[in-house]
Amino acid sequence: MSLKLDGKKLSLEIEERLNDYISSNKKFAKRAPGLAVIRIGDDPASGVYVNNKEKACSRIGIKSFIFHLKDSVEQKEVEQLIIKLNSDKDIDGMLLQLPIPKKFDEQKLISHINPSKDVDGLNEINIGKLVKNEPAMRSCTPAGIINLLRSQNITIEGKKIVVIGRSLLVGKPLSLMLLNLNGTVTITHSKTLNLNKVCREADILIAAAGKPNLVDSSFVKEGAVIIDVGIHRLKSSDKNQTRLCGDVLLEDVISKVFAYTPVPGGVGPMTVTMLLVNTIFSWQKQFGLSSTLNDLLP
Repeated sequence: MSLKLDGKKLSLEIEERLNDYISSNKKFAKRAPGLAVIRIGDDPASGVYVNNKEKACSRIGIKSFIFHLKDSVEQKEVEQLIIKLNSDKDIDGMLLQLPIPKKFDEQKLISHINPSKDVDGLNEINIGKLVKNEPAMRSCTPAGIINLLRSQNITIEGKKIVVIGRSLLVGKPLSLMLLNLNGTVTITHSKTLNLNKVCREADILIAAAGKPNLVDSSFVKEGAVIIDVGIHRLKSSDKNQTRLCGDVLLEDVISKVFAYTPVPGGVGPMTVTMLLVNTIFSWQKQFGLSSTLNDLLP
């Protein structure tokens, strides 16, 4: 029987430890950690994600500051808000909720975020430090995946790992993080020839292509670990209903794999949890608090 990598369960366990950590250190810091989220426009999915982050902050004692801007706002106004939040001593972490309307220069906005507050790990300074394997904020989804693997003692070192997808949000930083942990990493994408053949070589296959049900049994070798980063809402046979699925056609591969992540309840909850961890890391550093936070992770 395949092992379910239960991200929801692990995230709740980590949240409980984070809550205790904040409670025991707040008296030294004189305030709770603070996370600022900037949302531009009314993308429905972004609304759900921001709400989930706000709820997660509330559960463990992080104060959230939500800035919901109309899509008529100008680039310069958003930049000025970011600069203001950079100097706000009550804000330890900051993120720009993606996607944003196409009229904005996304990377320029992210570049304005102070690297020490860049809890998404997308500022070019933090990406550069990742390339050099230096301590810095790490992207939340890749960090969540690695902690999910560690929680079940799944070895990364020496393993053949194939990542489908090369986005700045997941594919590229994840590949670098796995490489830094001595995995043998292959990055694939939409132009990769014989994609399923390449994927069949993987001990660990990570699907972050953004394409529903792309990965079927022809992509997977016996005994592989499969991580599904995708999440999509599709119409079901009853046209009035929808269902969630990932990049992996789970029912087709589950009999072959050693371990898998479900959708929902796999990678998604761990992404939010690592956002909380990054915010607390920044808070911890600002006040010189005890460095036992790493002990709270797998």
